[in-house]
Amino acid sequence: MDENPEILSFVKALASADRLRIVGVLARGKASQSDIAEQLHLSIRDVFNHLSFLVEVGIVHEEDGLYDLDEKTIESFARGQFEGKRPSFEAGEEQPEDVRKVLKSYLNADGTLKQIPPQGNKLLIILNFIAGAFAYDTNYTEKEVNMILRRFHVDTAALRRYLVDNGLMGRESNGTRYWRVKQEAK
Repeated sequence: MDENPEILSFVKALASADRLRIVGVLARGKASQSDIAEQLHLSIRDVFNHLSFLVEVGIVHEEDGLYDLDEKTIESFARGQFEGKRPSFEAGEEQPEDVRKVLKSYLNADGTLKQIPPQGNKLLIILNFIAGAFAYDTNYTEKEVNMILRRFHVDTAALRRYLVDNGLMGRESNGTRYWRVKQEAK
């Protein structure tokens, strides 16, 4: 799986209702922090924090105290995400024959799961395939994990539980943080 931190940042930037409202204000034209705060009935501090994040991601630019949308960046992200290209599944020749057979029988051409295999070796092969969608040394919220897992199957809770139970992902006991576990070389 290709890692694309830019699109993840873009999605995070637009995952907040207040940031979306700020983008809506800026879609009508340039505005200052105080103008945005007044129009949306938000505190200046909240507007500042949201604008800082939007600037960091590259969706918004600031010049002389006025904020403006970077329409080219937004268009680029949207085009790259929605142009209809989905990665297609192809079992790599470097994988053992038994792994290729399991992947071929349980995955659709686009890499989504036809069904979650029952416990056992087949499930581990599928879970290792899915774990490849997560970067090492990256912390994920449960919402982010679900968003990634939904790419494979709608039952994100089962996949999340299987990944943790089989030692492919770690999680805080309260579920606030997930991470990919590095496997020991055998």
